[in-house]
Amino acid sequence: MEPFELLESTVVPMPESNIDTDQIISARFLQKPRRNGCGPWLFHDLRYSPTGEENAAFVLNQPRYREARIFVAGDNFGCGSSRENAVWALYDYGFRAVIAPGFGDIFFNNCLKNGLLPVRLPRSAVDRLLAADSQQVVKVDLNAQTVSFGETEVGFEIDPFAKHCLLNGVDELGYTLTRMDEIAEFERQYELNSR
Repeated sequence: MEPFELLESTVVPMPESNIDTDQIISARFLQKPRRNGCGPWLFHDLRYSPTGEENAAFVLNQPRYREARIFVAGDNFGCGSSRENAVWALYDYGFRAVIAPGFGDIFFNNCLKNGLLPVRLPRSAVDRLLAADSQQVVKVDLNAQTVSFGETEVGFEIDPFAKHCLLNGVDELGYTLTRMDEIAEFERQYELNSR
């Protein structure tokens, strides 16, 4: 995982509520290996026609949004099934943060475990962000736990362990591996005390 400290980017606005994981990545792509990247399947059925042409009206196909690394959505983003592939598709496409008033619980936790920062902001702040100029740069500062754009700065909450992992670019296993000396010492002491 890539460490996350400060992200400055334009945003992709998708204000609809209840965008579920099947819309984010259709079930027919779940058998594809992650090593090839899941980005091409992100919102596939909305991005492309049944014959494979780009849907020019869909937000990800509009040139002004192609380089954005922050996704802004409506409430309950990532609801539905627990597929981790939905997070992989967003991450592999290039997104590093998703901002919404609320998330599906499993999706939210999958984001934290896979290097994608989910940011819950009040609906009023998300509405202001969605109404902002499409070329406005938004700043997500994980250390300060703030989102800034224009004259607005809004704080957000994050679990301290998840924050540590994101800042250091490690998942739970990577974190455990950084503690191997302590684990070995614990096992040694446990063995000595068990005799």
